[in-house]
Amino acid sequence: MKKYIFYFLVFPFFGFSQINESDTLKLKASLSFTGLWQSGNVETLILRGRTDFSVRPWKKWVYKSTNSYVYQAFDKTKADSDFLSLNFLYFNPEKRFYPQVLGFISTNFRREIAQRYLVGAGGTYQIIQGDKNWLKASLTLEYEETDFRRALFNKMEFNGDKSINTLRGTIWVSGKYELFKKKVVLKHESYFQPSLENEDNYRWSADLSAEFPIWKFLSFKINYLRTFESIVIENQEEEDQFLTFGFTLKNF
Repeated sequence: MKKYIFYFLVFPFFGFSQINESDTLKLKASLSFTGLWQSGNVETLILRGRTDFSVRPWKKWVYKSTNSYVYQAFDKTKADSDFLSLNFLYFNPEKRFYPQVLGFISTNFRREIAQRYLVGAGGTYQIIQGDKNWLKASLTLEYEETDFRRALFNKMEFNGDKSINTLRGTIWVSGKYELFKKKVVLKHESYFQPSLENEDNYRWSADLSAEFPIWKFLSFKINYLRTFESIVIENQEEEDQFLTFGFTLKNF
């Protein structure tokens, strides 16, 4: 756990992230922490941290990165310790349509994923353009390598090899909407990521949040995350859900 907290704090970046890369500001960053704690007959701890970062190194280029960390324990027994880093480079993101390249790295304790790498490229189309309200869709193509700690899976055809490599095509959708004169800010990020080589190998994720600004740079946040992976270690559930509460701090 200490190693991933170090990564999270040192590298200020959070993929298809809630910072809009089409904004003209040269530097934008945000930090959010949400969680849930319960004690008594059952002790439960859930923590979720996320940083979003974007910068314009050149006039027409934007680099954006997102780091997130999830920790979960029941009766002081670790159940989750997951790190995810999503990194994008965009060209001309002010346009209605613009290209991008991407690179991801992640780990997952409960799913016994030692490491997962993904690199690719694609394009984004802005369905709704704006600073206060926006909606985007992307289509990308990636190469992925996932290294598991065991080689026994819920689908027998994958048994015997701890590494699973594949080409993927991904559909991404994200948006932001300010309501009631910015008293409520709704955000969503989702993707569907099938393998182009095996129809049984796919995943999806939906990340929904509502923020309630306290002052310009600080908001109270409610976050709901739901994920699904079709290939998991035997006897594991394919789906996970997290509902957490906390705060978001930003510089814009």
